[in-house]
This record gives sequence, C-alpha cells and structure tokens, in this order.
Amino acid sequence: MYPNPAFCLDDLPRLHQHLRDHALALLISQTDAGPLVSHLPLWLAPDEGPCGTLYGHLARSNPQAQALVEAGQVLAVFQGPQAYVSPAFYPGKAEHGRVVPTWNYQAVHARGSVEVFDDPERLLQLLERLTDQHEAGRVRPWQVADAPADYVQGMLRAIRGLRLPLDSLQGIAKLSQNRNAADREGVRQGLAASPVPGDQALAVLIPFLA
Repeated sequence: MYPNPAFCLDDLPRLHQHLRDHALALLISQTDAGPLVSHLPLWLAPDEGPCGTLYGHLARSNPQAQALVEAGQVLAVFQGPQAYVSPAFYPGKAEHGRVVPTWNYQAVHARGSVEVFDDPERLLQLLERLTDQHEAGRVRPWQVADAPADYVQGMLRAIRGLRLPLDSLQGIAKLSQNRNAADREGVRQGLAASPVPGDQALAVLIPFLA
C-alpha cells in the first residue's frame, strides 16, 4: 500500500473496527507457481498480540489451504467503501476547470505469519465465534448447535482453520482530505445524492476525516 501521509489511517481502534465492519477479506499468499488468493471472512481477536490476531477457515479442497502450511507471511486485504469522484462535484470546475476525476476509498492491509490447524475442537470454537459475530443483532440468532451434531462434524472434516497473528496493520482512507473545504463538501453532497449505496456509505465518512 502506498503510504500517502495525507490519507493514512493509523489509529488501532479504527483499524480494528474496519476489520469488523468489512470482514470479508482477500487472503493473499505466495507460492513458487505464483500468488494464491481466497475470499473469506476473518474474525478478529483484538487483544491477542500488539495488533490483534485474525481467525478463519478454508475449504480443505482449496489449494491455498495446503499452501498456507509453508507460506510464512501472508497478506489479508479488507476493502471498505469506494466510489468514483467526478470533477463535476468540485465548485472549481465552473470557475477554472482545472480539475480531474479521482477515486475515493477505504482499505486496510493486515500482515502476519499464518498457522494452519485441523483440530476439531479448535475448528468448532472458530465456527461458533464467526457465527456469533455475524448472527448478533438478529431476532432469533442461528447457532452452530442448531445443526445436527453429525452434520457439523462432517463439515469440520471439510475445512482447515487458520490463525494469523498480525505483525502490522496499514490503513488508508482517501476521502478528499487533500482538497479544500468547498471541494470536500461538493464531494460529500455529490456522493450522498448518488443512487449507489457504496457512494452514500463513503459520503458519510467524509465529514469525520476532512
């Protein structure tokens, strides 16, 4: 990630919140044949280590599940809201025209050395944690124990768990902080008026970081 100081996101609680809010990560590891990438939800244990620890699981049939045994350091990318920013959003377009399009976005990169595990008890605990996190707030939350025990055991045999103690967290929140106040407000209003939900989600963030 290009560490542009104008857009750096380095507050640990906010970085952790981003991981929770955008839990589906791109898990990237390197092999002799090239990089491998999987899309998977990761659960954060914030107090395990200086930057926290991530947990998740892969299908046993996924080639990356075996490759991770010898992968060493891996990268997990958590992408947040993103949106195209039109020059039409800037008041300066009508005044001097010296404006160009850009893209605003928020993302966090998490790095660490991965551990792969197959122990059924650890896998079950992991599934329960992931489920509890994403079922929280539902009127009738589903629990792993709601499924037949023999079915759950069969599912456990089909996955491999991963534990990723984090060596570093690097975040970026490119939200027009490099523009003047009038331009930032123009971007906020332009994105807020968009019918695209992702544009609207990004608009909400701009006043807090501008």
